[in-house]
Amino acid sequence: MFATRPTLYGTRHAVSAGHYLAAAAGFSVLEGGGNAIDAGCAAGIALGVLLPDLVNVAGVAPILIRKADGTVETIAGLGPWPHSIPADLFMREHGGSIPGGVLRTVVPAAPDAWITALERHGTMGFGDVAGHALRFARDGFAVYPLLAGNIRDHEAEYARWPGNAAIFLPGGRRPEVGERFVQSDLARTLQYMVDEERKAVGKGRLAGLAAAHAAFYRGDIAREIAAFMQREGGYLTMEDLAGYRSRLEPAVRRMWRGHEVLTCGPWCQGPALLEALLLFERAGFDGLSHNSPDYLHLLTECVKAAMADREYHFGDPAFIDVPLDRLLSEAHLAARLREIDPARALAGMPGPLLGPGTALPGTTEAAAPMVEADTSYCAVVDRWGNAFSATPSDGSWNSPVVPGLGIIPSNRGSQSRPDPKHPCGVAPGKRPRLTPNPAMVVTKDGGVMPFGTPGGDVQIQAMLQVMLNILHFGMEVQEAIEAPRVASYSFPSSFAPFEYFPGRLAMEAGIPQATRDALAARGHEVKDWPERSWLAGTVEVVLSNPKSGMLAAGADPRRPAYAIAS
Repeated sequence: MFATRPTLYGTRHAVSAGHYLAAAAGFSVLEGGGNAIDAGCAAGIALGVLLPDLVNVAGVAPILIRKADGTVETIAGLGPWPHSIPADLFMREHGGSIPGGVLRTVVPAAPDAWITALERHGTMGFGDVAGHALRFARDGFAVYPLLAGNIRDHEAEYARWPGNAAIFLPGGRRPEVGERFVQSDLARTLQYMVDEERKAVGKGRLAGLAAAHAAFYRGDIAREIAAFMQREGGYLTMEDLAGYRSRLEPAVRRMWRGHEVLTCGPWCQGPALLEALLLFERAGFDGLSHNSPDYLHLLTECVKAAMADREYHFGDPAFIDVPLDRLLSEAHLAARLREIDPARALAGMPGPLLGPGTALPGTTEAAAPMVEADTSYCAVVDRWGNAFSATPSDGSWNSPVVPGLGIIPSNRGSQSRPDPKHPCGVAPGKRPRLTPNPAMVVTKDGGVMPFGTPGGDVQIQAMLQVMLNILHFGMEVQEAIEAPRVASYSFPSSFAPFEYFPGRLAMEAGIPQATRDALAARGHEVKDWPERSWLAGTVEVVLSNPKSGMLAAGADPRRPAYAIAS
């Protein structure tokens, strides 16, 4: 199989990230003696500057870490709804929808998540790792085609708010590819956090990190955010900000063929990756050719089943009981598999099996998906064996920039359901159900593979296909990433208005026409993607091999993602 780039190999450390300058920032930290956590935070914060349409410095940042000693921890990096928001607000006053603007704002979690990771597992200060992002914001970087295209496609939304227009439509026009893109207000915000850290320099690294955290959540930044929210009619307050710390939660872990697969909890969609994998294994895909009709049909039906259970059951486990052990049990997997017909696609989404299930309020069938192109990803493995996986996110055209700060406090409330009766329905202090979901594999040989992708509801599908390409089909990392992919839409979208596309199966053009015809004959509604589409995800991978002593890294050319290894 042809790959446009080589797999990169190194003996010391490797990083892969959704923009080449973010990869360079992480690599610089590694070369400077930092560990994977330091480097991952540097890359992740930089992504909030370099992909300002897709990731926000004040957005979300779910993180999965595995230390060299085997310790595993997830940092949720996802803020809750403000404590003063009425649970029935959107049903009562907004016709069952969550409008754009400040009403969808939840507590911004990313700054806390990065600082928490540094406090618990890093070796450097905030300024040491955020300095790269600060420079990219202050000095600028070149506009690239994806950024230019997103600004073009969302020009009307950016023009809606003066603060957004000033950044994304400078001088009243769209920036062109190759132009310098500068974010001066964002640079000043980051500089303020760095300066506050420096004031505490004599008290040690942890005191400095605490000072940077306080600058955002209790200092001038928080005051500006809270005042803006009050002026605009939002609910986020100083009290919400001052009281926030990311939840530290155990990873969800399951064995597969001697490998251990790790995801974050059901506050994101991560466990659906495990369920789809376990269903596919028990359905018996050994002997099926890569991307053959039988392989893709079975894969798709297993994804449908896992995503149905995501819809019926996943939400903030601090508020609802998510029956993960039952969902991943042999009995439930067997019951789901009995619903799969190897010769015929299920027309819609499987029904609930554990109890009566939940109705799907607000879900509508539609002709075409409403795409919210947000999120990025970074993966790092260092010379000591520490591994870092993070999926920062939050787009910039559905909510206003805070004047003078250059940031949009997390608008991830858009992934809650307006109806509080839904498992991921709105409630004060409750987290939305997040699509970003960093993952990791601890291989049977003792290696480690952090991997992830942007892509909304396509994320776990792209991740599953790439993981199988590497660990089942034995492809090199880059070849596995670039192989053609498919994605099902036979379940409600995670994004408002939560459209539903029964039978929809999108396929990149690299899938042969004969395979498409065979899948259409089985009842799949086949939709064509180009040869390589960013809609199919942008998977980044770093894989260590203890036997050879080598690290392999790859990055997806479907977006401006790059890897570096040494």
